[in-house]
Amino acid sequence: MQKSTRLEVELKTGWRLFRGDHQDGADVALDDSDWEIVDVPHDAAIGGAFDRAADLQRTRVLEDGERKERDHTGRTGGLPHVGQVWYRRVVHAPSGAAIGSRVLIEFDGVMSHSAVYMNGVHVGGRPNGYISFVCDVTDAFRFGEKNVLAVRVDNKPHASRWYPGLGIYRNVRLIVKAPVHIAHWGTKITTPEVSERRSTVRIEVAVTNTSHDARDVELAIDILDMSGQSVARASKRAPVASQGEHVFDLSLTLTQAKLWSVESPHLYTAVQRVLVDERVVDQVETRFGIRDIAFDADNGFRINGRRVQFKGVCLHHDLGSLGAAVNVRATERRLELLKEMGCNAIRTSHNPPDPGLLDLCDSMGFLVIDEAFDEWRDGKVPNGYSTIFDEWAETDLRDMIRRDRNHPSVVMWSIGNEVREQRRENGKEVAQFLTSICHDEDPTRPVTAGFNAAEAAIANGLADVVDIVGWNYEHDRYHQHRSNHPNWVVYGSETESCVSSRGEYYLPVRHSQSVRRPSLHCNAYDTEATRWGCPAEVELAAQEANPYLLGQFTWTGFDYLGEPTPYYVEWPSRSSYFGILDLCGFPKDRYFLYRSVWSDEPTLHLFPHWNWEGHEGRVIPVHCFTSFDAAELFLNGRSLGVRRKARTRLESQDPAGDGEHLGWPFTRFRLMWDVPYEPGMLTVVAHDDKGRPVMEKSVITAGQPAKIELVPDRSSIKADGEDLSFVTVKITDKAGNVCPRAENRVAFQIEGPGTLAAIDNGDPTSLEPFVGTNRRAFHGLCLATVRSRRDEVGRIRLSAAAEGLEGATVEIETTRYQALRTSI
Repeated sequence: MQKSTRLEVELKTGWRLFRGDHQDGADVALDDSDWEIVDVPHDAAIGGAFDRAADLQRTRVLEDGERKERDHTGRTGGLPHVGQVWYRRVVHAPSGAAIGSRVLIEFDGVMSHSAVYMNGVHVGGRPNGYISFVCDVTDAFRFGEKNVLAVRVDNKPHASRWYPGLGIYRNVRLIVKAPVHIAHWGTKITTPEVSERRSTVRIEVAVTNTSHDARDVELAIDILDMSGQSVARASKRAPVASQGEHVFDLSLTLTQAKLWSVESPHLYTAVQRVLVDERVVDQVETRFGIRDIAFDADNGFRINGRRVQFKGVCLHHDLGSLGAAVNVRATERRLELLKEMGCNAIRTSHNPPDPGLLDLCDSMGFLVIDEAFDEWRDGKVPNGYSTIFDEWAETDLRDMIRRDRNHPSVVMWSIGNEVREQRRENGKEVAQFLTSICHDEDPTRPVTAGFNAAEAAIANGLADVVDIVGWNYEHDRYHQHRSNHPNWVVYGSETESCVSSRGEYYLPVRHSQSVRRPSLHCNAYDTEATRWGCPAEVELAAQEANPYLLGQFTWTGFDYLGEPTPYYVEWPSRSSYFGILDLCGFPKDRYFLYRSVWSDEPTLHLFPHWNWEGHEGRVIPVHCFTSFDAAELFLNGRSLGVRRKARTRLESQDPAGDGEHLGWPFTRFRLMWDVPYEPGMLTVVAHDDKGRPVMEKSVITAGQPAKIELVPDRSSIKADGEDLSFVTVKITDKAGNVCPRAENRVAFQIEGPGTLAAIDNGDPTSLEPFVGTNRRAFHGLCLATVRSRRDEVGRIRLSAAAEGLEGATVEIETTRYQALRTSI
């Protein structure tokens, strides 16, 4: 069969960046040779200096229960993301492109208020920085000549509640296609009949004819399995009018289909070919999965007939020290760490995600709530989405659904998060407007929203409008809502807001809320939360007590830039404390609590560290997260007794908690001992249900810092200019034990075909820039992120040194790669 005339080219390299506004930024004749050279995706703010003045806001945050205005610092990360930047690059028609073709530029997202120009002509743009959009540049494009693509970006002040990034932070591609072609996001795949024996796949394809003559068009569809073998074929003919569109509707039957699930995320590819006069003029390939989903007020969520509990996390879009610029490997690493924890679901808080995240969720087996908005008409920040809601909400929502509807990972559409319309007279009306759009675009998935003002949302009718009710921080009232509304399908859409700093252990250990310390850190024992939240154990116990719940989405999977609660009026706090993993991706102790409950893998984790110099004889609480019901603790070989998890409140060692000891539900999920400190070795031995030892872990008193250890997550990466190796930097004693109090400054040197993309240590109070050559360790750890150079094959050599320590070197090999798409 002849090759399609469609051409797609990733526009990654050759971009020029100007920081600030430029009156001639779109002018073809402008000499931009002195502009900065960058690759896209690109975050223009992440390499900047932290500054309290960068996002100082005098405001009252209603969602946090504040009663008066005050200065807020670090709310959007303290980085220079406000203002204008320009991007420019030359674009040539790719080889094989024919005059008369349609030429489009597709943006996966530009932050924000973008204006796009081709050869000086304004061809489109989008105010919403999170939404994907396409610009038809055909009329301004010159085949056989140099074309200048320019993009102006304008981030407004006080437009976000967290760090948004700045610039063309997602992928851009040039698309050239014939006058008769498949419409942008014009494919819709559903599976009305699903079983392993026989499944029906319905594929609707919108074919557009921009030529001056009507065309007799054939649409041929070939479904391929993961090995590339054809498993079903169909075709249909129809006339398509000049300047018109026709929607082809075909049904294909698969026998012995492999169904998509969390455990077995099997994917198919629908190859759609458009033929005119027996010649292929366009071809689109769409990945999809065959699966059946159902939601029930009593039996929860089912996929392919089997109940699955949402073990989910909420995620913001930034990638820590890499900023908002999307990166496949960085996103994949995050999902790998969450998968290892037992997590199976993501809520894209609180905006449409990069499409690459959904691709990974499809292939790795995650369930996704695809969320559209954090604001409706009633804004939370002066220049937020509310300023464009009336003009853009319907377009943005429809575009999100059309872009994402073929991803099997997406199981719900969320129309909003904690919107202030919960308390407004028109709240139900707006919710109905948005819900109707979702039902119109995709009746196969339910609509949800996250409500943090439950009584208001119920009284106002918003909770009645959505298909599935998401409760934010209603852990102590699930049963009450169930009694009043037994037919509602409900889940914890945002839960806990537990706060902690990795490695920062404070005594005494108490269950407390909104604690502030001069150190600007939160207790690593993971017993502290916000005023509205709770420690993880409280929500986990509520989930156990209310089995009808679909599950939960904890706030948050990873720390993120901005929103440094509870230190939102102090400086230099500039990133969150909510994460189960810190900004580097290093697990906090709480990670192993979730793993012990969510994962089927055996888990045994002992904390805190055992370096308490100056506290000899003082009682140190020692805690254990484990998947086993009982364990015995030893100090320097002496047994300190067996502890067993309480199954009920009555079995708890301290059912109520007396302020000094943690009672129920902590006793349900963690084992605890009070241990007078002496240096040496703590060892915990887990017991099976017959009391036999089955697993063992130890914590050792580390000696003085003596050397550096470098541990790359991968020793071989692709030479595509984007692939990454995340190198964990450990400060250890002579025996190789991590020194938990070490803060040595580590200097890095890199040689060979790679660059040091970013460095970080997970400290939310650090003002050291992410781009540099040295970093202070935080509790014995920091992270160096190494990036390959495009088309340079060889060995990268990363060296680390610190005063008084033995240095270390690691080698990372870069290898040739096969690009999935052409890139220029």
